[in-house]
Amino acid sequence: MKTIGIIDDQSRKEFQRIIESLRQEGAESVILGCTEIGLLIQQDNSTLPVFDSTEIHAKAAVEFALEKWSD
Repeated sequence: MKTIGIIDDQSRKEFQRIIESLRQEGAESVILGCTEIGLLIQQDNSTLPVFDSTEIHAKAAVEFALEKWSD
């Protein structure tokens, strides 16, 4: 059975439950530190600000490359 690219709503709900629990304990934001989590959770799915490390790294790599090419 092929499971690549399947976004499971139950998994999303579990992440949302965890995020809400963290918010109640005082967390002010969430870092999505795994490439797969960003497929489940986006800002619209979270009660806290979300920072997707994959997206942050990709944008930084593009900016770095463009700076090198513009020299």
